[in-house]
Amino acid sequence: MSLNVDNVFVIDVGGFEVWITETIISTWFIMLIIIIFAIIARIKLSRFRVIPTGFQNVVEFIVESFDKFSVNTLGKNLSYISPWYFTVFAFILLSSLLSIFGLRAPTADFATTFALALASFALMIFMGLRHRKGKYLKSFFEPHFMFFPLNLIGELAKPVSLSFRLFGNVLSGTIILTLYYALTPIFVQFGIPALLHAFFDVLFGALQTYIFVIISLMYVKGAAE
Repeated sequence: MSLNVDNVFVIDVGGFEVWITETIISTWFIMLIIIIFAIIARIKLSRFRVIPTGFQNVVEFIVESFDKFSVNTLGKNLSYISPWYFTVFAFILLSSLLSIFGLRAPTADFATTFALALASFALMIFMGLRHRKGKYLKSFFEPHFMFFPLNLIGELAKPVSLSFRLFGNVLSGTIILTLYYALTPIFVQFGIPALLHAFFDVLFGALQTYIFVIISLMYVKGAAE
């Protein structure tokens, strides 16, 4: 695994070069997995059973668990945005888990984490304007209009800090694993890497997914309430 984001191929669109990078390929693959799972779930749940078993039981457990999590964090009045963050949660978690199989995590690319953070920032502003209207804009000038620059910088810093936190933690795991494979002889590259992948990709990946989502939810809640 390389520390650099490699370019896979180039597409010419009207004289402009569009670089299809390793991050984009990984993102498409994860999106494909999520879409296929959603289609299978839709087909399976079309034969809904009052007493769930098997696949329906697993899907209901996952959805209900995240729904309870979002309600506890946002409250019932704002929980209608939880489907978006459920998708974000699934995407970030799969990004880390699939690294076990050699797929470069898209979240190890700052472009991906910043795009996710920017989407959360846009949703935060939208929810603030929708639920508080003029009061949300007024909060930028509190407790005095002279604090507007500081309040504005504080708001703009949220997507930056959110994106750097996820990017830095995921990239650090990628760097450690890459260095281990590059600097150790081949006979110690069996067994020990499994423990490293279990820590950085599974445990650490799940933790960073949770942190990103819950901080995003708190930003939205703070803007809307």
